[in-house]
Amino acid sequence: MELSKLTRREFLTYSGVAGSGLLLACSAVPKLKSKIAQSAEYSATEPTQRLNLFVAIEPDGTVEIVTHRVEMGQGSKTGIPQIVADELEADWQKVKVIQGLGNKAYGNQNTDGSTSIRLFFDKLREMGASARMMLEQAAANYWQVSIDDVYAKANVVINKNSQQSLSFGDLAELASMQPLPALKNLRFKSPKHYKFIGKSVPIVDLKDMTSGRANYGIDKMLPNMLIASIERCPVIHGKVKSFDASAALKIPGVVDVIKMPETRETVVYFPLSGIAVLATNTWAALQGRKALKIEWELGKNQAFDSATAFSQLQEGLKKSAQLVSTKGDVEQGFKEAATIIEASYQTPYLVHAPLEPPMATAWFHDGICEVWACVQDPQSVMANAANMMKLPQEMFVVEPTLLGGAFGRKSKSDFANEAIFLADKTKRPVKVVWSREDDIQLGYYHAGAVENLKAGINNDGKITSLHGQASYPSIASTFNHQANSPKDFELSLGFADIPYNIDHVLMEKGQAEAYARIGWMRSVCNIQHAFAINSFFDEIAQQLKISTAELMLKTLGPDRNIDHKAEYGFNFTNYSEKLARHPYSTKRFRQVLEKLMAQTPINETLPKGQGWGIAVHRSFASYVAVASKVTVLGDRLKVDEVHCVIDCGLAVNPDRVRSQMEGAMIFGLSIALMGEIEFKQGQVVQSNFHDYPVLRMSQSPQIKVHILNPEENAPGGVGEPGVPPVAPSITNAIFAAIGKRHRALPLNHYFSV
Repeated sequence: MELSKLTRREFLTYSGVAGSGLLLACSAVPKLKSKIAQSAEYSATEPTQRLNLFVAIEPDGTVEIVTHRVEMGQGSKTGIPQIVADELEADWQKVKVIQGLGNKAYGNQNTDGSTSIRLFFDKLREMGASARMMLEQAAANYWQVSIDDVYAKANVVINKNSQQSLSFGDLAELASMQPLPALKNLRFKSPKHYKFIGKSVPIVDLKDMTSGRANYGIDKMLPNMLIASIERCPVIHGKVKSFDASAALKIPGVVDVIKMPETRETVVYFPLSGIAVLATNTWAALQGRKALKIEWELGKNQAFDSATAFSQLQEGLKKSAQLVSTKGDVEQGFKEAATIIEASYQTPYLVHAPLEPPMATAWFHDGICEVWACVQDPQSVMANAANMMKLPQEMFVVEPTLLGGAFGRKSKSDFANEAIFLADKTKRPVKVVWSREDDIQLGYYHAGAVENLKAGINNDGKITSLHGQASYPSIASTFNHQANSPKDFELSLGFADIPYNIDHVLMEKGQAEAYARIGWMRSVCNIQHAFAINSFFDEIAQQLKISTAELMLKTLGPDRNIDHKAEYGFNFTNYSEKLARHPYSTKRFRQVLEKLMAQTPINETLPKGQGWGIAVHRSFASYVAVASKVTVLGDRLKVDEVHCVIDCGLAVNPDRVRSQMEGAMIFGLSIALMGEIEFKQGQVVQSNFHDYPVLRMSQSPQIKVHILNPEENAPGGVGEPGVPPVAPSITNAIFAAIGKRHRALPLNHYFSV
């Protein structure tokens, strides 16, 4: 971890804003060279620990903090500067947050995986502490005293002896002349002295968001700009056989009709085959698109039907299951078991469906291509555009807008690449507008999955053997079309990384071809894995006639940290975290479950037709337990209450943690009750919220969030961990209410919701 000082020109180039006074770069890579050109050496594929964030202190005392991650409601644009400002001893009222442009010098800018705080917390503190120490040293030199005789507080440095003070603005130029402090010499604040870390600070864009002044992807306007609407092939890897654009070109406002490039065999984030209609306004573009006459060559994927896909996944597991992890001797364990319980679980294909569909604007001018887009990862735009256009990455200047939701969809930059392709063809600024139908029918999909579980139980009611099987198309297929089974990073999301103390374990996977673009969605494969294991434990508990919580707590065994590589031979990826920093702790599993039981009236006596269900899961280095209460009257299902306990380590902004948990409960309820994408003849059946519904206000239950905030633990993820336990808590509650088990989602197949 090193800091380096920047010139004003360098700061302007990296952040897109004019800086003065003290300018610092903070990096986990070797010291930043003085020449801007050196930034081109940094690869977009470097490890996620790499970071370049910049602090500028203006002469008037304004502290400008550039955030390298994008804002989509989760609060990282506030949490990142909170950490820096706290160690810096800045006055929050004088902090100005700047959205960073896409730049390789920042390291990883992909705002997903619940990483913005989790991966960068320590480095952000180092940045703030380093800047504070330079300001303090500058003040000490001015007063000709020791640095131990001064201290920073609320944007000033105070002389302990004379009580004189100098503002950060006064000291900025003097501080810029100080040598950068060595990491070993930094003095960090103790948690008890935090002013912003651990406090509920309102998100910085709140006023703009609630007053209509915030700019999203669709809001970018440029002179001479064209609007593009694209009719894409409805089947992946299909292509245009022929088209007639004559009727489209007659519509007032339509300027051009352009054939898009054919879909690549390995799709990554490149454009899909189709025909683009470009017009002077959105309405003309949409009407021109409707007037197109296209004959498609749909290709082999038109044979795909999701109705038969799940039985094919099961057949694949029967024929050629592949080893994932093992411990002990499962077969011998089953022979010795007094009772054997088996069950199969199924989760459907899903799509992100953010409120704001994908939007991107591109403009080639003056030797660069500027891009404004609602993307989660601006560097992905740069890298993939460079590949597509055969141009250097540095030519692409990407400014991420605010995102109206994303859930992983906007980390895939295909829509930005469409705008870049069309802007190059037309030599004019082009905005590509996706409709809701485009996004639902032609997006990236959370893969449908099957999971089989089998347990052996001895005469003492102890689970002694566990055999698990999972099969679903892999996200890796988007990046390598030959990938045809789940990878270790997917199986590390709640399948092979079990917390339970079981003597004999065998976990296997099956082959599964991808017939659509598969992409990560909020919580990723934790969705199917948490559904299966939590449902299964509820089934076992019912047979043993004990509570599910009792079974879980008993099977967790003694508090310990698990090394799945050592214990099971499994390459546990741990969300790119080292086990030393984020160990896999059964104690924290137990604590969230016990907290849930203490905060929830789960043992209350209820009439028939009402029931409580629970689930617990670790994901993104955080631990979440959920309890749901349901009422079932005939074929009517109503979720009455949802309680959530999260241990995410140190909660940097509790208000955002609470908000994210509430959103996760709603997202999880949408999946459990109604979420399903179906394919027929290779095409997505659903098209909008009428047939791919999300939770309505009238369906939303009372939600209560409880935050465990153990300051001794490093911050874990927040945006995604709340989702996985929701669905199994509901299906377990249904069983408690009416004694009927549902092992496949969504629940609107069985109930009116």
